[in-house]
Amino acid sequence: MLRPVDLTRVFFVDIETAPGQADFQNLDPRRQQLWNTFCGRRYPKETEAGKSAADLYANAGIYAEFGQVVCISVGYFRREPDGGLRFYLKSFASADECEVLRGFADALGERRPYGSKLQGATTREPRNPDDAAERRDLGHWLCAHNGREFDYAYLGRRMVICGVSLPPMLDIAGYKPWDLPHLLDTMEMWKFGDNKGGIQLNLLAGLFQIPSPKDDIDGSQVGRVFWEEGEAGVRRIAEYCQRDVETLARVYLHYAGQANLWDPERVVRRPLGAGVAAMRVA
Repeated sequence: MLRPVDLTRVFFVDIETAPGQADFQNLDPRRQQLWNTFCGRRYPKETEAGKSAADLYANAGIYAEFGQVVCISVGYFRREPDGGLRFYLKSFASADECEVLRGFADALGERRPYGSKLQGATTREPRNPDDAAERRDLGHWLCAHNGREFDYAYLGRRMVICGVSLPPMLDIAGYKPWDLPHLLDTMEMWKFGDNKGGIQLNLLAGLFQIPSPKDDIDGSQVGRVFWEEGEAGVRRIAEYCQRDVETLARVYLHYAGQANLWDPERVVRRPLGAGVAAMRVA
């Protein structure tokens, strides 16, 4: 079991990404050349087998240099007066990526990362755990599945590209992995020192008898849904992303030996409004 942390100071995060354009032909000539060069280095077997850069463009969404963030969903626990935990889900989703990133960065605000190496980080524990103002000044964690290999770096890079100021919890460039204890990763935790491979969130959900989050679409379909279905597609992606976050939080509780704390009757899903649901995380 994991060492216990204050669940009300953990933000469970998942992002969904798509290629920067609907297809390769929509790229300007310079970007086409850059993607063509990138594919030659990243996909040598595929290009030698005759696949073109245009054929491989569906993969562009997984690279921060060629993709974009179309949805960020966040889940967090809050303590109820009766001592139970309520789980809140909020999403930032839009065709305007920079708005999505600004909304998420503003939501994290100036919250301090848990640890001692990052500027502003702290390991201080609360004198009064019920004081919301004090809690904001304590160390916080982000938790994602494969976050250390994907979500955290992707968010940081796209924020730099969009000119969005990095919140302290994502101002992590140049640090060693062991200097960033506030970045939790359920894939990394499952390795138990075995670095031969990862594990899909859906498989972990099956192991812990948690309902599959992939009952509509999966990550490989996000780009198509985003570019072909418009606003309805954005909503569909956000709903899928929230299911992933809910699954992520439940997997983490199993890791921590706290699965009994999950109450499906105390899950609050914030509906998406038009465009970005720029809702501040409490």
